[in-house]
Amino acid sequence: MSVQAVAAKMAEVELKDVAEEKKSENNSSSSSAAVAAAVEPSPVTAAPNPVKMPQASAMKRPDPQQNGGEAFVNYDGTVAEAPRMKKIQFADQKQEFNKRPTKISRRSLSRSISQSSTDSYSSAASYTDSSDDETSPRDKQQKNSKGNADFCIKNIKQADFGRREIEIAEQEMPALMALRKRAQGEKPLAGAKIVGCTHITAQTAVLMETLSALGAQCRWAACNIYSTQNEVAAALAEGGFSVFAWKGESEDDFWWCIDRCVNVEGWQPNMILDDGGDLTHWIYKKYPNMFKKIKGIVEESVTGVHRLYQLSKAGKLCVPAMNVNDSVTKQKFDNLYCCRESILDGLKRTTDVMFGGKQVVVCGYGEVGKGCCAALKAMGSIVYVTEIDPICALQACMDGFRLVKLNEVIRQVDIVITCTGNKNVVVREYMDRMKNGCIVCNMGHSNTEIDVASLRTPELTWERVRSQVDHVIWPDGKRIVLLAEGRLLNLSCSTVPTFVLSITATTQALALIELYNAPEGRYKQDVYLLPKKMDEYVASLHLPTFDAHLTELSDEQAKYLGLNKNGPFKPNYYRSAAA
Repeated sequence: MSVQAVAAKMAEVELKDVAEEKKSENNSSSSSAAVAAAVEPSPVTAAPNPVKMPQASAMKRPDPQQNGGEAFVNYDGTVAEAPRMKKIQFADQKQEFNKRPTKISRRSLSRSISQSSTDSYSSAASYTDSSDDETSPRDKQQKNSKGNADFCIKNIKQADFGRREIEIAEQEMPALMALRKRAQGEKPLAGAKIVGCTHITAQTAVLMETLSALGAQCRWAACNIYSTQNEVAAALAEGGFSVFAWKGESEDDFWWCIDRCVNVEGWQPNMILDDGGDLTHWIYKKYPNMFKKIKGIVEESVTGVHRLYQLSKAGKLCVPAMNVNDSVTKQKFDNLYCCRESILDGLKRTTDVMFGGKQVVVCGYGEVGKGCCAALKAMGSIVYVTEIDPICALQACMDGFRLVKLNEVIRQVDIVITCTGNKNVVVREYMDRMKNGCIVCNMGHSNTEIDVASLRTPELTWERVRSQVDHVIWPDGKRIVLLAEGRLLNLSCSTVPTFVLSITATTQALALIELYNAPEGRYKQDVYLLPKKMDEYVASLHLPTFDAHLTELSDEQAKYLGLNKNGPFKPNYYRSAAA
């Protein structure tokens, strides 16, 4: 077959397909005849040059002359305008968007958006200041559906949304749910009266409900004025828990809530679960006689642990305390993996910053610092590290980070992150020298790492730009971006991975069970680490999630290593801390 015949045949097939397609497309149109006429091609035999390969027949292309409309290009190069498709405009839609809103309607729209944000049961609802009700919870009289009023929260009506948050968290906390199922029958915490001061989030709610299922009574306050999820607090209050917390507490509210947890007629705590040491400090300060009935303290943060060791060294620690922060499952998982994921989340939500190419200094290279540095490096940031410990400093160097003093890089960096648990790490002198737009935040538990108090002076202007985002403006116009007023970034401004918190919460629960049930004399008035056997048990409860299968030692191998086949596999002197 000749080239001319092949070309003619190809054109005939293509034109026939297009004509059929257009005929089908326009069957429902009132102008189908006109469209068909516009699309109908000339016969193949009428081609001016039968030897020349035809152009792609009747392809659509944008026509700039038609304001974004389309045209059809016939095989012979001629252009036919495509029919214009009439857009459907609903009457109410046209009326709604063509009318300029008045001040009143704008306000209504704003209130509508705020209300929908508040009513959302996603965790983001907790991180917006969208509530129209500015009345302090301390001035409200609220009761749950059973008539109980022993709580103080933002809004009991949000309980349904909080319950959904808790149900979502339960799916990512397999160890707590397994512990609840295994120990529920024997009630190892029967008779325990636990007073707690932690972040009140969906994850903490799963822990509290697990403790209750194991037989404990609980009263709870928040350890951070910004981290409470209001809808979760409402769900707990509806469930009968005495919760005293809301997002955005003042300093006075913070201590008032702790006092309401502790100082209640007819209820004497016998266990303390603390995060930061504030609850323990308050009881020592106001109600020291309570320690006569308290069996033990469980503390999960580095700041609180430091306080406990100070009390022990001074001979003022009058009950046993369990240092959960330095347990392997807390230090190696929560501190590292939680911060590796949540540092980026917190910074993105508050500042929309792009990390690629940014110069960042991370103060402290413990597990929290390691997690932050790893995440930022993976995003393309140039990361510097400051450190006082030569072992952690060497780790930073071998991980590829440049070890510096803060004053060496403070003028050039774009982001400053503290991860030390210390005080006055970033002082006013450093902030005076920062570049315009530098972001300053804290990933350590303590709110003392950034000297925020030094910024509250007449010559500096504070400008709130978002929830938990302040611009601090110098007289020359330079400004820094301060996040969460120097408090914990991830729990104040974003969320944290539930699965990692499951590990920490399970460790806390086992520590409470251990101290509460320990025979008299096993633990003295000192600070203890969680037994390694329990650490390993916590880890084992999370392995089924990954369909992971542990290898078992043979008798010969166990004898060779000097270990029990069932563990513990780590000795008590195993270094679980940052180094």
